[in-house]
Amino acid sequence: MEKYKGKINIYSLIEGAKKAEGLVVIIDVFRAFSLECYLYSYGAGLVRPVGKIDEAFNWKIKNPGCILVGEREGRMCEGFDFGNSPSSVDPKSVKDKIVIHTTSAGTQGVVNAVLADEIITGSLVNARAIAKYILMKNPDEVSLVCMGNGGIRPAKEDELCAEYIKSILIGEEMSDINSLAKGLQYDGGEHFFREELKDVFPNEDFWLCTKVNCFDFVLRINKDENGFYSEKIMME
Repeated sequence: MEKYKGKINIYSLIEGAKKAEGLVVIIDVFRAFSLECYLYSYGAGLVRPVGKIDEAFNWKIKNPGCILVGEREGRMCEGFDFGNSPSSVDPKSVKDKIVIHTTSAGTQGVVNAVLADEIITGSLVNARAIAKYILMKNPDEVSLVCMGNGGIRPAKEDELCAEYIKSILIGEEMSDINSLAKGLQYDGGEHFFREELKDVFPNEDFWLCTKVNCFDFVLRINKDENGFYSEKIMME
């Protein structure tokens, strides 16, 4: 794989999303943008990220057949169909459906990346595909935005994802990425292994979100008259 010769920025949290320029990658490993990859793998027709819970309910009024997925402080939003959990979403329920997705961090990054020329989502499950896409587009500037916890506190998993994507771009791909991802269970992902939180953060979500490079597609964020939506682009 050739090396990227443009400028690479690594930003953090909602403030970082606001100043990110060029081709912007909004990274949320636990769990927003890992989940969106799984939603498309489950056969979702279209995923629309929104910033506010009220926006999601407005979609349900306009389109009663759509599925509401999301969280606040990790917990499923009241009145939603599913939380922000890839292991908890029923694939049959989302197949061919419009999915409205709102979270505390990831989708907030999308709506706040106002200076971006282009936005794609970021996670470990499709990190190499993201690097391939950036190399294919070859923009002058790339901004990797680590959305962290709630968009306000840094998160090790998002920082690892950003550094991994950067390592591929500069031709020095991390050889130990799989062990580093698994190690997050002791440093950043401990909440997935706490018995009292298993209903909110199922153990299986950790393993699904750290399954490095299991998808060979990127999710590009587009906008139409109804708002944002993600487009699946294969990177074979």
